[in-house]
Amino acid sequence: MKLSEIMTRDVQSIENTSTVQQAAQLMKKLNVGCIPVTENGRVVGIITDRDVVMRNVADGKTPENTRVDEVMSKSLITATPDMDVHRAADMMAQNQIRRLPVLEKDRMVGIVSIGDLAVRNIYENEAGEALSSISKPSRPSL
Repeated sequence: MKLSEIMTRDVQSIENTSTVQQAAQLMKKLNVGCIPVTENGRVVGIITDRDVVMRNVADGKTPENTRVDEVMSKSLITATPDMDVHRAADMMAQNQIRRLPVLEKDRMVGIVSIGDLAVRNIYENEAGEALSSISKPSRPSL
């Protein structure tokens, strides 16, 4: 099965020049934990609820005055619509990510989450294995 068969297609994004507050408000409105970040229509990163907390709030920055590109995750792991679901699950596990943007020529065409894999019974085991790898605790830095 290909990612194009299970991915969420209607993915909203936010421009890199938007504020963190705007990104957080969009996440709340959509009830999601991440928003792909674009610059002139091309995906350049992703901002997650964790980015908002760890790179903005915890650093004492104000969300209404901080641009998304200052706190977003720039090292983006992506997939293509024709990628096999098994390969995508492996990538998610290896890179400890819960969401995998699906791109064609640097343009967002969808996103796959660990939940998308889990709701398909044939991928239940892989989703569980991926989630187990993703959820391995990191060591606190003291």
